[in-house]
Amino acid sequence: MPVSKTLSKIKKGMAKKGKVTIHPKGRKFQQLTRATLREGKIAAKKRAHNERRSTELARVKFIQDLINLDSFKDKESFSTDEMAIFINQFIERDDIELNDLIKKRRSNRPPTTKQQMLQSKKNLEMEEFKKGFLCPDLTDAKNVEFLRKWNNSFGSMSTLKLMRVNSEGKQVIGGGMNTSDPVAPDVEMS
Repeated sequence: MPVSKTLSKIKKGMAKKGKVTIHPKGRKFQQLTRATLREGKIAAKKRAHNERRSTELARVKFIQDLINLDSFKDKESFSTDEMAIFINQFIERDDIELNDLIKKRRSNRPPTTKQQMLQSKKNLEMEEFKKGFLCPDLTDAKNVEFLRKWNNSFGSMSTLKLMRVNSEGKQVIGGGMNTSDPVAPDVEMS
């Protein structure tokens, strides 16, 4: 008989038997505990995945709105320096609200939760920007045209080319190495 792992299946099986009480050291109790912990882990992974996807969606949407402005309508592609400026604008999107929260706070009071959250989000994004910020590849004209027509869905985002750009306006390959860095020579093993 296969072992049921989901909490709902275990509860259904227990409901069929009509058993209400469970011994704390019994097999069914251990089964319920494992299933409950498994459900919690799965829910945490889903939450983290959805947060990561929504953050990625917000980045792409912000850049789409920028390149659809009237001043950029005629440009077919952008340089990595211009992409770095766009990324910097994305990171500074909450600066006005953050500065207001800092001004409103009295000198002897701790920062509010919202202020801490905004500050930590900005710090994380700045750290990523120094190493290489993941954003749509605006150096490719076809990719720019696709991004201008993009319908804000996750499904069509998979066809969008992405690249990493650091704070110096250079493309980063693999998230850690610049393309201008010299490549280590191959070593022969004998």
